[in-house]
Amino acid sequence: MDRLASMETFVRVVETGSFSGAARQLRVGQPAVSKSIAQLEQYLGVKLLTRSTRGLTPTEAGLGYLERARRALEEAAEAELAARGAGAGLKGRLRISAAVTFARIHLIPLLPKFLAQNPELDLEIVLDDRQIDLVQEGIDVALRMGKLMDSALTARRISRCKHLVVGTPAYFDRAGTPATPSELSKHQAIVYLQEGRVWSFRRNSSEAAVTVQSRLRVTAAEGVRAAVLADVGLTIASEWMFSPELRSGIVRAVLSEWSLPALDLWAVLPSGRAATAKARAFVDYFERTFST
Repeated sequence: MDRLASMETFVRVVETGSFSGAARQLRVGQPAVSKSIAQLEQYLGVKLLTRSTRGLTPTEAGLGYLERARRALEEAAEAELAARGAGAGLKGRLRISAAVTFARIHLIPLLPKFLAQNPELDLEIVLDDRQIDLVQEGIDVALRMGKLMDSALTARRISRCKHLVVGTPAYFDRAGTPATPSELSKHQAIVYLQEGRVWSFRRNSSEAAVTVQSRLRVTAAEGVRAAVLADVGLTIASEWMFSPELRSGIVRAVLSEWSLPALDLWAVLPSGRAATAKARAFVDYFERTFST
């Protein structure tokens, strides 16, 4: 019996709540997962899992073993990475999750160099504007923006950027340029549903909250970008969302003397996963190259 492999199988079963979920993540058949757990329980001489109406749950002994198994897997992965050395590269598969627009503009262009440095590493990029369940989807590291909702995750802040009110010169020529936040109520706003219709501004000690008018509400950032570039209206967006267009002048920011809440970028990892070494290596690379 491969003890580390059995530990990882057990951890995946607990995290996903089923043998089938663990099998999908490990890319093996469900019988292999069941056999691995049975061998581990026989080796330890204790029952680690019980079945209930809610699925598989760890026993008291299983809970105690779970945390130690997670630490052992993480330490083993870190030891392997250190033994290979920084220049030896990484191996296996790494699943990375990110929002669609952010990945297209900022993540994907950085991947060729990372792949070249690690020729034995395969990347799977899962693109979704929603905050998906990292454990259920088998994600090793996610790049997320804004406030983190799950305190059980391990997170590192990578960067921070401004929120801006943006539109095209053609739109502002047609509708006028707002001079104060209150004037936004007269404009056609493109609302990104994750942001909402109430936009809150601050300037020195002054605050202003505006409920914008909108005939177009969009669930994905790509749609917001397309609508702005089609001169439909203005929107609030992070500098990251329109960074190429802001540099070229295709899109411009207004109300620059007012500030909106800043946006944080986080690298998020599920706690205790065996892929932590690869994930951390990627996070280090991304933080280093994204910030330059």
